[in-house]
Amino acid sequence: MAKLPEKTRQIAQVHAQLINSVVLACHNKALLPQLEPALQVAQNNGWTELVKRIRKILAGSRDSQILIGLDEEDAAIILAILVGLQDPSQLPKAAEKSEAAFAAPGLAAMINAASGGDVQALSMLGTMAQQMSQTPGSMQQFAVMLKPLIDGERDLGKLTKNMDEQARQLMEGLLSELSSLESSKSE
Repeated sequence: MAKLPEKTRQIAQVHAQLINSVVLACHNKALLPQLEPALQVAQNNGWTELVKRIRKILAGSRDSQILIGLDEEDAAIILAILVGLQDPSQLPKAAEKSEAAFAAPGLAAMINAASGGDVQALSMLGTMAQQMSQTPGSMQQFAVMLKPLIDGERDLGKLTKNMDEQARQLMEGLLSELSSLESSKSE
């Protein structure tokens, strides 16, 4: 199967934990109870269509028709799951060093939108923060800084205090992307 398009890979990288968890649960139904809390959080945050489609995949559906009617982000997540089921080498890596390069543009766009009052972006970031906070290490550290970023904090030193190198790289990339978005908005 062909590689995922770049934008889809960026979105998938942001949701790597969820995507990998779904694929693992498809292969090992004993993992379903561990996946259920993440699905409940997503459902409670308004991602009802995404959760509905994930449940279809968990029940055995692999038809590409499952993508019809989804927004861009949900479709990217579902596509990444379907591709990952067929070719596990295409699954996003939760601890991938190049994570900053893939995740920063998508995260920056969501943070920028949430800062401007976009309720859906704020909800998505809440779900992401919940998922990240359940991941030990750098993503857990990063999740804590999403709220200050939404509130307008841009001081790298404050945002990366006590972060490991991976989280620091992601934050640097994110601040660079936010700077670009904010300067193009003011022009």
